[in-house]
Amino acid sequence: MNTKLDYSIRRLKETDLHQVAELYSLFWNDAMNLTKMKEVFKRVSKDSQYIFLGAEMNGEIIGTIQGVICEELYGACKPFLVMENFVVSKEHRGKGIGKSLLSELENNAKKRKCSQMIFLTESDRSDSIKFYEKLGFDSSTHKGFKKSL
Repeated sequence: MNTKLDYSIRRLKETDLHQVAELYSLFWNDAMNLTKMKEVFKRVSKDSQYIFLGAEMNGEIIGTIQGVICEELYGACKPFLVMENFVVSKEHRGKGIGKSLLSELENNAKKRKCSQMIFLTESDRSDSIKFYEKLGFDSSTHKGFKKSL
């Protein structure tokens, strides 16, 4: 039996942040500072370079993704999008929600004439890597780096 999930992809609102914090806490196993999240969200969500999307089902945020449009000085000076904070709740994975979130973020990037989307993921997340590759992302030609400060 194939049942279609009833969810929507939309821009996140400040009132969603407590649910977003819960998702982040479950995924990264870190405590979230909701007060600071709200402060930062109020400031950066007014900037059109920041894109915050959520998957909502029955009034609950079950997935999120963030994109930041960066201006490029190289070549044709086309902007690019950096993706971050992409998470879908464990009980809703494998149902197309992540694909929908990523697709909507990609549509936003295309509308903004971005040349590419870039992001990092942990190298031991083989399921995630397969997911990204299935959606057309290529990791064979580049290597990502990260330095905690």
